[in-house]
Amino acid sequence: MPASYEIKTVQELKKLYDDVNPNSLAKETPRLTPEYEKWLQSSNFFSLATVGDDELDCSPRGDKTGQLLHIIDSENLAIPDRRGNNRIDSLQNIVEDPRVALLFFIPGVNECLRINGLATLTTDPQFINRFDVSGNLPKLVILVKIQSVYFQCARAIIRSNLWSSENRLNSSSVPTAGQMTKGAKSDFDADAYDRVLPTRQKNSLY
Repeated sequence: MPASYEIKTVQELKKLYDDVNPNSLAKETPRLTPEYEKWLQSSNFFSLATVGDDELDCSPRGDKTGQLLHIIDSENLAIPDRRGNNRIDSLQNIVEDPRVALLFFIPGVNECLRINGLATLTTDPQFINRFDVSGNLPKLVILVKIQSVYFQCARAIIRSNLWSSENRLNSSSVPTAGQMTKGAKSDFDADAYDRVLPTRQKNSLY
């Protein structure tokens, strides 16, 4: 890339874009409004972005509506850390740097909800026990102190036609989990992994 095309300053960047729509700034608040709270309670999926001393991470988080999180009050959220792959990349980052960004989705709704804040990790039983699912408890709960919240306009999801059934792919048309692992580790038994994966996921969901 020729150096003459590289954007190196904020001033150069801003010259490329129109002024910010005032409504894009007015919709941002330091806490949940009743409307944002109602929207959030209907979500069942979000992405969690974190930053640590040596790495960045963005991980998916999903659960049934009503189990995804608990709104403590307009400035604080509690989020269970459900079972996963035990890499704990996001959690290690939070220990090192509390800054987090969350992007919430509702299937079929074109707007998203963005929350930025500071996170801490807790094993306090009052939070752990709130997220009991058939006797399965999270090992810890992520507490988020909200600093800003606002909704993201619908253009990206409209452009992608994300919720359209026409865009849904059959799993056979993309590499499987086993095949992707084998791509990184040549001696990995992809077929054996894929055969047992659905049962293992079902039995270890919580």
